[in-house]
Amino acid sequence: MKLDTLKSDFILLFVATIWGFAFVAQRIGMDHVGPFTFNGLRFVLGCLSLVPIVLLPRNRTAGKNNINLLKSGFISGVFLFCGISFQQVGLVYTTAGKAGFITGLYVVIVPILGLFIKQDKTSIATWVGAILAGIGMYLLSVTKDMTMGFGDLLVLFSAVCFAFHLIIIGRLSNRFNTARLSLVQCMVCAVLSLLVAVIFETFVLADILSVSIPLIYGGVLSVGVAYSLQIYGQKNSPASHAAIIFSLESVVAAIGGWIMLNELLSGRAIFGCALMLTGMLISQLYSKKHGQSL
Repeated sequence: MKLDTLKSDFILLFVATIWGFAFVAQRIGMDHVGPFTFNGLRFVLGCLSLVPIVLLPRNRTAGKNNINLLKSGFISGVFLFCGISFQQVGLVYTTAGKAGFITGLYVVIVPILGLFIKQDKTSIATWVGAILAGIGMYLLSVTKDMTMGFGDLLVLFSAVCFAFHLIIIGRLSNRFNTARLSLVQCMVCAVLSLLVAVIFETFVLADILSVSIPLIYGGVLSVGVAYSLQIYGQKNSPASHAAIIFSLESVVAAIGGWIMLNELLSGRAIFGCALMLTGMLISQLYSKKHGQSL
C-alpha cells in the first residue's frame, strides 16, 4: 500500500507541474482568442486524446453501469467547467503567476469543505493555514486603495469550484474506470464551453491557428493527460493529501510566468505568495500527519 501511495504522489506531482505551466499556455491564448473558445477547443483536443485510451480492450469492458458513469461524469464536468471558466476569464485581467497562487487556495478550501461535509472538528492548523493564506491573498491581490482586481476575484471563484471538483473526484475515482470518467467530464466541459463561445464570442480561424501550440499543450497535456492522471492518482490518495501536492502548481505557474512571459511580482506580492504557500502547507501537512482524509 505504501508503494501505491508513493506512486500516486509522483503521478500527482507530475500533474501539478503540467497544470502549473498550463497557466502560461492559457495566458498566451487570451491574447488571440476568447476564453470560452480556447477552453472549448482545448477540451475537444483533450477528448480526442482520450478516445484511443478508452477504446483499449480493458477500458471498453470496464464497468457496466454506464448510467451512473454518465451522471457522475456530468456532475464532475459541470464543476470543472465552472472552475476552468472562471479561471480562464480571470486570466484576461491578471497574470499567470497571480492566477496560479490564487487558484492554489483550493488547497485550504478542500479540508475546510471536507470538515463541513463530514461534520468533523475544525483543527487549529486548518484555521491557521486558512488565515495565513487569506492574508497572503490580500497582499497579492488587494491594492493599497483596498480594491481587488476583477481577474483576481474571478480566479478566487475558480478556486472554490476546483475545491469541490477535487472532493468529487476523490469520491468517484475508485468507482469508475479512469479513462471513461475523464472522457465524460471533459466532453461536458467541452460542450458547455463551446455553447457559451458560440453565443458570446467570434471564431476566427487565423486567431485559432496562431495559438495552436498553447491549445495542444492545454488540450492534450493539461486536459487529456493531466485530468486522467489526477483521477488515477487519487485512487490511492485522499483529497486532502492530493491537495498539498497540487499546491506546487502555484509555484510552477509563477516560475513559468517569470521565465516565459516576463511577469514580475512586487515585494509585497512575493511576500503574499510566501504567506499563501505557508498557509497551504500548514493546513495540509497537519491533516496528513494526523491521518485526516476526505
